[in-house]
Amino acid sequence: MGNDNAIRDDDIAPRINEATRAFIMAHRDEDIRDVALHAKRDGDVDVPFALDQIAGRRIARTKLPRWAATDGIIYPPHVPMEQCSSQPAAEYKARLAAELIAGQPHPTPLVDLTGGFGVDFSFMARAFDEAVYVERQPQLCALATHNLHELGIDNAHVVCGDGVAFLKTMPPATLIYVDPARRDAHGARTVAIADCTPDVLALRDELLAKAPFVVIKLSPMLDWRQTIDDFGGAVRRLDIVAVHNECKEILVVLSRERTKRPLIRCVDDDASVEFLAGDDERPSVAPVSTLPDMRFLYEPNAAIMKGGAFATLQRRWPAAQIGVNSHLFVAGRWFGDFPGRAFVIDDIGTMNKKDVRRLLGGVKKANVAVRNFPLTAAQLAKKLKLSDGGDVYLFATTDAGGRHILIRARKNS
Repeated sequence: MGNDNAIRDDDIAPRINEATRAFIMAHRDEDIRDVALHAKRDGDVDVPFALDQIAGRRIARTKLPRWAATDGIIYPPHVPMEQCSSQPAAEYKARLAAELIAGQPHPTPLVDLTGGFGVDFSFMARAFDEAVYVERQPQLCALATHNLHELGIDNAHVVCGDGVAFLKTMPPATLIYVDPARRDAHGARTVAIADCTPDVLALRDELLAKAPFVVIKLSPMLDWRQTIDDFGGAVRRLDIVAVHNECKEILVVLSRERTKRPLIRCVDDDASVEFLAGDDERPSVAPVSTLPDMRFLYEPNAAIMKGGAFATLQRRWPAAQIGVNSHLFVAGRWFGDFPGRAFVIDDIGTMNKKDVRRLLGGVKKANVAVRNFPLTAAQLAKKLKLSDGGDVYLFATTDAGGRHILIRARKNS
């Protein structure tokens, strides 16, 4: 695939002279604020650039450990580092891409039309014989060229240009990846698909004309059911991806094969639950009379909460939902592999003063959470005169009988 607008590694590598490189290595593990305060702004050291590298590596040690372990990586300014995918999210996209192209006669190439810092691309590219990164900002293209080389990815072509323009003239691909910018011309954050750049809804047919699979990264704030409707039958599957119990993104997979009930996968770290769109079963609810006999409390992870996969969850882990909208589950059995948080129940009571005294006798500190409850966690903690933290977990919710209840629980040691 053509590479007429390629960026040479020389376009960025000369910025790092030996003095700047030595400065970065000497201060790489120090607090960036102290380094910035005491750095001398004269001599051969490019201090602003060096500070970006030190700060970038500090973020990468947690967010992108594979990149942080590679000494030659050059990091962008703060904002692209904060906005780029984390390594677990990027690794998941790589597994998704490999799953989609499995069995394809010639899994080549991958085309990323919105390259950015190149994190997602760097992980996905390894599954393909050829991979093309397209980005309109020359500085990001230069960074990608340099970093892909440092990471040992030798099958990549970097194209500096507009992704939509490239789409119109590119030859066929196996998979196209698009991460639309979720900010408007004034820098304000957007959520609606049509407000993102590029408008992937308008480009749907063009994208599928060039590749049998299109993976689109979208905001986790979107209504995934409406998203499926918006793409008019082209969604093959939709993955709700969370990392460490925080929803990070929705991945929409378009294909040329139309389906009315795409697969929905809720993923959080290594746990996943799958169901078909349109599965409107409601989970069973625990009768109020059974609650005193329940020993364990289960809170589904963020991806399952977003996907609403409660009936599917219940079929695999037979626990009953406390109330119709509580999204908290109870059972007499311990499920060590439950996808979410699990607790041992110490006591359950109502909000009347007698029950509260029994539940909280001697407790001054607790981790308070609310589900389908009229007060926020902060309001409830204030009302009960509890500070945050400790080993006690207090859940407030509404049971099947409409009662506001408190559940005192602890982690299973």
